[in-house]
Amino acid sequence: MSFNLADYAELLEDLSPHSQDALRANWHEATKVFSPRGLDNYLKGAAAIRGLGKGDSLVETWIEEAPMVAKEVGEDVVGDLATASLELASRTSGTVIELLLATSATAANRLGDADLFLKFLQFINTLIAQAPRGVRPMLDKLEILFQHLTLGGLRRWALWGAHAHRTNYEEQIRYFSLESKESLAMLQKERKGTLLVDVQRRINMYLRALWARDFFMRPTSGDFETREGYRPYIEDYLLHVPDAFDDFTVEGLEPVSGLELYRATAAHCAAHVVETKLPISAEALNPMQMAVISVIEDARVETLSIRRFPGLKQLWSKLHTATPEMKGSMGDYLNRLARALLDDSYQDNDPWIIEARTLFALAQEKLDSNLTSWDIGVQLAHSFSQKRIPFNPRTDLLTAPYRDDNRYFWEFEEFDFNKAAGAGYESVKQVRKYVNVMEMANEIDVETAGDDAEEIWVLGTELFPYENIGDESNGKSFNELEGKEPISDPFHYSEWDYQIQLERPAWATVLEKRAKSGDLQIIEGITAQYKREIHRMKFLLDAMQPQGVQRIRRLEDGDEIDINAAIASFTDIRLGNQPDPRIMMRSVRKTRDFSILVLLDLSESTNEKVQDQEYSVRELTQQACVLLADAIHKVGDPFAIHGFCSDGRHDVEYYRFKDFDQHWDETPKAKLAGMTGQLSTRMGAAIRHAGHHLQLQRSAKKLLIVITDGEPADVDVRDPQYLRYDSKKAVEEVARLGVTTYCMSLDPRADNYVSRIFGQKNYMVVDHVQRLPEKLPLLYAGLTR
Repeated sequence: MSFNLADYAELLEDLSPHSQDALRANWHEATKVFSPRGLDNYLKGAAAIRGLGKGDSLVETWIEEAPMVAKEVGEDVVGDLATASLELASRTSGTVIELLLATSATAANRLGDADLFLKFLQFINTLIAQAPRGVRPMLDKLEILFQHLTLGGLRRWALWGAHAHRTNYEEQIRYFSLESKESLAMLQKERKGTLLVDVQRRINMYLRALWARDFFMRPTSGDFETREGYRPYIEDYLLHVPDAFDDFTVEGLEPVSGLELYRATAAHCAAHVVETKLPISAEALNPMQMAVISVIEDARVETLSIRRFPGLKQLWSKLHTATPEMKGSMGDYLNRLARALLDDSYQDNDPWIIEARTLFALAQEKLDSNLTSWDIGVQLAHSFSQKRIPFNPRTDLLTAPYRDDNRYFWEFEEFDFNKAAGAGYESVKQVRKYVNVMEMANEIDVETAGDDAEEIWVLGTELFPYENIGDESNGKSFNELEGKEPISDPFHYSEWDYQIQLERPAWATVLEKRAKSGDLQIIEGITAQYKREIHRMKFLLDAMQPQGVQRIRRLEDGDEIDINAAIASFTDIRLGNQPDPRIMMRSVRKTRDFSILVLLDLSESTNEKVQDQEYSVRELTQQACVLLADAIHKVGDPFAIHGFCSDGRHDVEYYRFKDFDQHWDETPKAKLAGMTGQLSTRMGAAIRHAGHHLQLQRSAKKLLIVITDGEPADVDVRDPQYLRYDSKKAVEEVARLGVTTYCMSLDPRADNYVSRIFGQKNYMVVDHVQRLPEKLPLLYAGLTR
């Protein structure tokens, strides 16, 4: 849906001309950040702040800063920011409100979370009531303060100054301006070692390097009154970690930096997400049993992760400090158990710890299932009851700072794996609305319409300028003059993530685009170049053509008597010989019922030259397609030629050079002549979409021939195995639709992966690519017998 600033003329008429100019200058950027609902709140906020009567500068600060806040923490907080500004109007000056708006983007950037930003606004409201003269100097120094303090630390630092200098306004201003020694001393006291906002990008890259997938972290702020943060936890499939970590120091041991602690925490939480296939039922379990099972489950996911990444063992082990001397509470035993199951070098002679190590060692082959954790945990909880040590859920906690609270895997509510697959991705679902000519004409000049619009207007036919009516053959449509190439409605397909053994629903988007025509002489030149091969295939192709009704003779069981065979049998009887019992015959109707789709890899690598040849892989593929199409056309089977390339999972481009109901004439030949090589190869989505087109055919047999020069790859996937497994899954999915898939690979190294994708007998690696034009029709003959 287009969003025009003129539609709000009545609402914004009270703005000064200078403010209106500022709004127009920032409008384009605002439309990129806000949804239509967010734009509505943004403009209403501007009108409301103008109504305060505190000057144009305040209004223009809102106009400039609100989109930046929305970009950092989401548009939902913009309404709260406007409300906070209006509530402060009766308690402070317009200058302070303007400064709050001017620094709000800095606060949003440093906090990185909508909930924390709302708590920041609440903190400002509290501080104005206790130290009104300190708010302005503090906001002037806000960027420096957030470089050293968390939100909780900032609150404790500010409230100490507010209480200490409640009546001394001069000292209050010096404190909040960071000019007094006590202010700097308190700043140093509340300073945390490592802030999440400073290392979050590095931690995200670290997790992606390990598991080749994205995880999304959110900062949490602990109790404002203490320096203790919340324990890490996983909720809504997001990793919630403290907004800051001090260095982990224990006397006698080497200190662990805050960055290393973040790595350990993020890796442990990610291990839970990757290795948890099903939740654990908490039914009929008491709190002590759940606590022991939690420790075993932590050990299970860490052991599986260490098998793949051995370095994690050292990272996690140095954060466990339990010793055999700790035996005063069940929490001590749980910490000893956690260390014993992770660190082989840890010595502990307690019978309960020994029993746990033994049970865990015997279950090494069963760690893929968290039922192992349940079984071992229940047995150990029963054994521990003999120690007669009570369990207190509030105090008997694990002390390793990197471990989460394990709420993720307990079955308190049903898991939503669709939600898990899309966690952290915030996208606007576009709706296509088909409109008439008048509606389209009235909206065609909207300059602010972007690719992220919630509603896309579509006209069923091409629209020509008024002056070209009646002369459409010479005139150009709006699409050709100023628009983009028309594309289809998006087709969304799932993808298989082999790391978590789950499908990511609606993960890849296929967009069908119009194939551009090329020089028809290219195709005619190919036909002339391979005239000898075409003539050689004539007899093969004639043999493949339907022969109508044929009689199969010499059968013991048939529909009618074969007179010649019967007479020969009677002759043998008269001569005293053993007669041939095969005196029947059957009439069989020879028909072909095939649909064939040839799917071409059109990635950038097809532009490379064939080894020791002057032509490219794309030209070779073009030649093969022409000969194959001629062969199929000669036989009379319905066929289609499609191609694909990709630029990330949201843009898998799909081109239809020839469809099943099209004749093999100049139009598809010209499109095939115009094929180009570009972008990457997201093969799984393309195979699924090709299977969709084949499924629409009524043929008894459906064949998909994939011609590619390399393995699946894309710009947003680093793990080479990810798209291979997804392509294999796509082949299995279309096979359930009755589609046989065959691959012809031009990559000499393809044996390493193509057999796993398509099956041992369903591929051919062409080592001598110059023979491809004659091999492909012969391959087709063998596949369609």
